[in-house]
Amino acid sequence: MWGRLLAGSATLIGCIGCHSAFVQTTIENREATPVRTVELDYPSQSFGTQQIASGKVFHYRFKVQGSGPVKLSFMDAAGKTHSSVGPSLGEGEEGAIAVIIHPQGDIQWMPNLRKAK
Repeated sequence: MWGRLLAGSATLIGCIGCHSAFVQTTIENREATPVRTVELDYPSQSFGTQQIASGKVFHYRFKVQGSGPVKLSFMDAAGKTHSSVGPSLGEGEEGAIAVIIHPQGDIQWMPNLRKAK
């Protein structure tokens, strides 16, 4: 019994130092209507969703591989496409990026990033 407990403790202690760097992203829609065809491009990848309803938030977590800027694009209720370039990311960065879509398609970027240890 003690042997299993010690082996489990050693495994747990070994994993405490293990860490993968991810960026937690939230996209908040403050428009009065839903936004559609939402896509966020980041170095070497992209993600998106068909729609974010008014007042709702979309969450996504990704790992940065490569370096370069982040770009958000979406379509408003009138069918007009909006896009905005956000912060540049470097491989191994972690933290969070909040993106707020304000009325009339104005986009606010709020990065909180750091180099992973």
